[in-house]
Amino acid sequence: MKTTIYTIPVIDAFKANDECPFCYIERQLEQEAISFILGPAYMEADIREDTDRLGFCRHHHKMMFDYGNQLGVALMLDTYYQKMTKELKEQIKHFSPKKTSLISRMKSSDVHEKAQTSIGQWVETKESSCYVCNHFKSKYPRYLDTFLQLALKDKDFAQLFENSKGFCLHHFKDIVEMAEEKLSDSQKNQFYPVLFKVMEENMDRMAGDVSWFVDKYDYRNKEADWKNSKDANQRGIQKLRGG
Repeated sequence: MKTTIYTIPVIDAFKANDECPFCYIERQLEQEAISFILGPAYMEADIREDTDRLGFCRHHHKMMFDYGNQLGVALMLDTYYQKMTKELKEQIKHFSPKKTSLISRMKSSDVHEKAQTSIGQWVETKESSCYVCNHFKSKYPRYLDTFLQLALKDKDFAQLFENSKGFCLHHFKDIVEMAEEKLSDSQKNQFYPVLFKVMEENMDRMAGDVSWFVDKYDYRNKEADWKNSKDANQRGIQKLRGG
């Protein structure tokens, strides 16, 4: 297999035998970003400007806390809080409550899918922005494209792909969407049968592992082998939702 800066992570991910190679790549990239900003970079002004501008999602804030560099986390929070507090005060200063009619007050309370107020919309922009998520998103399309090219043009990798555990549904969706956009009709005829076969076989495998995990709790199976089901719940959730 030909190796480049983009092919190596994709090949390594398929060799890792994960339930989804792109979940594996995502975990590697987010750890790379966390290690970077809480390693040598957290004292650099330009990095702090980026983290102040983008912030972090809930998941990656938790990862930062767990990383162990509490001074680095505090320094990130320090300048970010200064920016957020200033913005919050501006939002409150310019907030204008809407007039509420008697009819609207009598209606049942629903949480809107999208925020209806200026403050709600401001908070939503903060919740949807994350330095670590952006690190993955900036590289992800290139890795998807690399995977498609390897699967179509590299015989060794094509065999690796055919023998893989498939993908989580989240990344499976992205693969199909990119294939529809990037591949020719003849390439689709070559690629889709393999992709769909891999997905169907591995969804069946995963369903079987979960079912056996349940059956193992039947007293009649007390002495039976766990087979591959001991971590079926973790892998099953990943297969459905990614992670």
